[in-house]
Amino acid sequence: MSAVQICDELEAIYEQGDYPALRVSRPWSDHNRVISGELARPAAWRWYLVREIERLVAAGAEVSAVASRPRLQLHDIELFARTDESDWDLKRKKLFLFPPERMELSLDRLAHYTGTSAEDFQRYVLFTNYHMHVEAFRELFPQCVVPNRPDVQMPAYHHRLDGHGGVTLVNIGVGPSNAKTISDHVAVLRPDLMMMIGHCGGLRNHQAIGDFVLATAYLRSDQVLDDVLPRYVPVTSNFQLNQLLHEQLVRRDLPFRLGTVFTTSNRNWEFNQRTALAEIGSARAVAVDMESATVAANGFRYRVPSSTLLVVSDKPLHGQPKLYGAAREFYESSKRRHVEVAIAAVDEVRLRYPDGLPNADLRSTDEPLIGGPPETANTTGASGTSEG
Repeated sequence: MSAVQICDELEAIYEQGDYPALRVSRPWSDHNRVISGELARPAAWRWYLVREIERLVAAGAEVSAVASRPRLQLHDIELFARTDESDWDLKRKKLFLFPPERMELSLDRLAHYTGTSAEDFQRYVLFTNYHMHVEAFRELFPQCVVPNRPDVQMPAYHHRLDGHGGVTLVNIGVGPSNAKTISDHVAVLRPDLMMMIGHCGGLRNHQAIGDFVLATAYLRSDQVLDDVLPRYVPVTSNFQLNQLLHEQLVRRDLPFRLGTVFTTSNRNWEFNQRTALAEIGSARAVAVDMESATVAANGFRYRVPSSTLLVVSDKPLHGQPKLYGAAREFYESSKRRHVEVAIAAVDEVRLRYPDGLPNADLRSTDEPLIGGPPETANTTGASGTSEG
């Protein structure tokens, strides 16, 4: 049975009122030959399921779809017990990382927050917190899908291509709480990347307003994920994605700085400087913002490659705070260029890594690959997401 036929079965089972389960028998595995997992709303992320099932079948696995149990309604009192991450094993296979109740809730909340359906989301997801980036995106893609109602909290815009190969832009608003909320839910769709494009305070004297910052690592003072991901866990940007962003910056001869981004939950951190400056100095951070580390940390948790491309909008430590007049002038001059660089990098990802960015760095050291016998398994992760 082909991957397409298996996905058809998964969707039919779901529409009939049950959670479908995917059963994978891997004859090459010595310790975990049969793996399985329940799914929900398979039509929303069909592109990913087809890709992963095709890989498994090509490697010699037997894959089948079966009905598991009746679907739980979103108003059922048991729902929140089934979505609690406290006892989750985040080393589960990527294909089966989320229980079906969590999928149902997250995909429903995506529609609530973004004003668009989960089925509209594309494989490449950009986050911003400025409407000006939305304006630039819509100028580039005038036929994109837009929110179906006004005044949604995090409006999303989708440039759709076949196979969900287009780009989604979500205006997430300001702060780590919003960044966690949206990345919690988007991760369920298994996107090929999440990228934060926003503004930052430049922390080095030689940086100029309008310079780019390409994050290589993050100093997390956002607090919203500390309970589930201790601050001592290092979080970095995806190396290949950063390479492609770097190429675009160099090609356009744009000024930029590589380095650590300090993400804080306190917009007015300048009013309580002592602790912040001590952390910034110790980490040798080059920029400060309020979202990037949160998106990257959730990308690490949920095994979604991520990166951050910021533009310096102010220099609070060097006599250039963010003020209304200067900020408006800067916004108008920078918005189109910023979005174009990000989109160009995504185009290169699509061309060079059609099966997903390598993400071996997001897999635990004691987690075996899902997708092939020992002689063909890609132990470096260079084929992308085949570990499942």
